[in-house]
Amino acid sequence: MTQEFHTYREIRQQPAVWGKAYDIICARKAEIQAFLDANFDKDYSIVLTGAGTSAYIGDALELALSKINRGIRAIATTDIITDPGVYFDKSSKVLLVSFARSGNSPESVGTVKAVEKAAGQVAHIFITCNENGELAQMKGSNILTILLPPETNDLSLAMTSSYSTMLLVCSMIARIGHIEEDKASIAQLSARVQAAMDKYESAIKEIAGRDFTRAIFLGSGPLKGVAEESRLKLQELTDGAVMCTFDSFLGFRHGPKALVNPDSLLVYLLSSKPEVQRYELDLIRQIKSNNNVKASVIICQQKPALEESCYDLCVEIGLENVQDYYACVSYIFVGQLLGYFKSIATGLCPDSPSVSGNISRVVEGVKLYV
Repeated sequence: MTQEFHTYREIRQQPAVWGKAYDIICARKAEIQAFLDANFDKDYSIVLTGAGTSAYIGDALELALSKINRGIRAIATTDIITDPGVYFDKSSKVLLVSFARSGNSPESVGTVKAVEKAAGQVAHIFITCNENGELAQMKGSNILTILLPPETNDLSLAMTSSYSTMLLVCSMIARIGHIEEDKASIAQLSARVQAAMDKYESAIKEIAGRDFTRAIFLGSGPLKGVAEESRLKLQELTDGAVMCTFDSFLGFRHGPKALVNPDSLLVYLLSSKPEVQRYELDLIRQIKSNNNVKASVIICQQKPALEESCYDLCVEIGLENVQDYYACVSYIFVGQLLGYFKSIATGLCPDSPSVSGNISRVVEGVKLYV
């Protein structure tokens, strides 16, 4: 029954698809480098943009790629469209990196036009999963289009393999001068995530079957952006029956911790950096001491020095010496599978969970004034 759903297949295919995406980028290395040499210099600001899940890619990568380029910034298309003048003027030189599964949402093409109108100089990189989408059909000497493997154009409502593969491909482009030496990192990422999916799927399903009505995802640095996307997966796949939020570990202490109640699921995305993790473990211990919750899940690279009574499930991925711009995506499958199994547990169809009709695969009803 599980394998009959597109959503399940699209979650499980991710490790294999990442290798295919790596091969695509390697094959186009010279073209990508030539485009960057011709259309980008130190005076350009890099803006990562998209809507919804595609925007959350930028939220994770803004920090994950900061060591490569300090000038990188994530701004959602939904923010740019409403008031582009807040972000750009005629003195702006912009490399706009657009993420889009279908490339057909109104804001995707609208943002391209809005930035072209507002900024002084603009170059575009389109990272998309649909060769027939409006975004992919746009041409120009200042446009580089990167088409992902066709199976990333998810058939289900929720973006899963599209999200993770677009995130990784952007990181690969940022590393284009060193892409060959990153082959081992991508291979390790794919292998370890595949093994973790196999090992923990049944335990994640059991957690999803518990009777929680709210869920909280916490992460630090780039993992806050992954927590943001994880939160959306569980919420949209349950059609809002499970209300979800996200935050940083320290930020959660400043008011949002009031959300924790006996009906809560806590999901902790632990940093692999010991100096960061010490703050995270302090909060986990505090919540365990002060609250009764339905379940607590830890996602980590290596099992932390934490009392086992503080969590119900520890998902250990085991990456070693893989940089954040690749490693951060290894955490996402847990939120995806939680959403998938909770959708089934609540009697919904994971491929089209929106009984209310409030959300759709491609956003509808947006009138643009560009």
